[in-house]
Amino acid sequence: MSGARRRWVLVATILGSGIVFLDGTVVNVALPRIGHDLPSRLLGTLEAQTYVYNAYLLTLSALLVLAGALSDRYGRRRMFTIGLAGFGLASALCGVAPGIEALIGFRILQGAFGALLVPGSLAILRAAFEGEEQGRAFGLWAAGTSVTTVAGPLLGGVLVDAFTWRLVFLINVPLVLLAIYAAVRHLPESRDEAAAGRFDSLDALLFGVAVGGISFGLIYGGERRWQDPAGYVLVAAGLAAGALLPFTLRRSTHPLVPPALFRSRNFNVVNLATLVVYGALYVTGYYLPLFSQGMLGYSAAAAGLSGLPISLCLILLSPRIGRLSARFGPRPFLVAGPLLMAIGLAWLVRLPQASGAWRLEHGWLPPTGYWIDIFPAVTLFGLGLAALVTPLTTALMGSVSGAQAGVASAFNNAISRVGPQLAGAAIFIGVSAVFFARLGSHPAGVSPLNRPPDPALAGPVLAASTDAFHLAMAVCVLLLLAGAAISLAAEHRPRAAAGAPPSPQRLAQ
Repeated sequence: MSGARRRWVLVATILGSGIVFLDGTVVNVALPRIGHDLPSRLLGTLEAQTYVYNAYLLTLSALLVLAGALSDRYGRRRMFTIGLAGFGLASALCGVAPGIEALIGFRILQGAFGALLVPGSLAILRAAFEGEEQGRAFGLWAAGTSVTTVAGPLLGGVLVDAFTWRLVFLINVPLVLLAIYAAVRHLPESRDEAAAGRFDSLDALLFGVAVGGISFGLIYGGERRWQDPAGYVLVAAGLAAGALLPFTLRRSTHPLVPPALFRSRNFNVVNLATLVVYGALYVTGYYLPLFSQGMLGYSAAAAGLSGLPISLCLILLSPRIGRLSARFGPRPFLVAGPLLMAIGLAWLVRLPQASGAWRLEHGWLPPTGYWIDIFPAVTLFGLGLAALVTPLTTALMGSVSGAQAGVASAFNNAISRVGPQLAGAAIFIGVSAVFFARLGSHPAGVSPLNRPPDPALAGPVLAASTDAFHLAMAVCVLLLLAGAAISLAAEHRPRAAAGAPPSPQRLAQ
């Protein structure tokens, strides 16, 4: 394959997966305006806004494994192109939605087609690149998708404030058209030639219920402080479906996920590490901005800019680390990355309480205390994340044959979405318990990491919220240390991920 064609492969895969990540973040800042312009006839305003956000992510998560299997069986370029076309159409429909119920429906459609893009993009890169160039390609993919994820809130804010929230969705259309051109003209076709053209529909149903039930149940239960039994029912249904899967996969003539994947030690190690590390990543990304704004008095812009070192580390270092991972093997990076992230969060565990009252800073830049309190932590965290992301992808892709790259990537992506929900729900319970235990009561309108309506409660809430935040960060440190320990079990095969697909003997280990 020529160098020019490989560059188009990168353009197509980065754009295809990037728009999926972009739509996971760009919509957040538009939700208040959407709720104002499209009042719901069936749901409360806040609940309707929540569904606009979660309907997309839950559909995406629930269908990832099915989408990966479809790509492996029917052709990755074909399914990737279908995903692009469907995602572009769904985005256009979101942009012209006449009501919020219709918008929620179109968001579900977006998530369904988006599920074809993320695992498909990695499988295409796996087939198009070899050796150190494959590691670099994974690094560029990680950097490119990081840019879209980070740019989402900023882009969304500009579009909403300067124009209309509808452009948040319509902006996808030109990106999709460029990606379709690159896919049709330059992407090589690849598939699992040994796979049958069909697979067990029961497996697909169970995977969807397992991932969707657990994720939605935890989100729904958390929003309602676990006072509604529906949250418990959804989680229980998801866990039951997950427990049935090993039995149905072994008995199925055409399993959705080949059981041989789970005989690969690296595949199991990578997925288990993903579960705990991404749980810590999500919780940190959720609680740190809340603490910065609610307790330290940062403006929204300053809180957003305070995490900029993480983004810069990902963008600048991911391609280089990808090459090093392909040359020396991913295991050293899989261990060092979570350790550096844990050291960074350990610094946040000692983050001091704001003295006396909130430091009400409303400028664009973080306050002077940022350079001592937060900057060292987020820089170390960013270095660790940059050291981890690409080698994790390299290890995953190197743990399976090229024929099964799509479903393997999809399975890992599903794990990366369940882990945050599990960690978030468990840590929220602990944070709430510590917060109200420190306060000694449950004052009305008071919640962790949020400024109380009664100024008289400012001091006690500051102290209680600081303790709760320290607990959240300490648990994340433990999760990251667990991720590093798990990664020690990975095979140290310097060129396995970059060269030929593993032999059947390797897969059977």
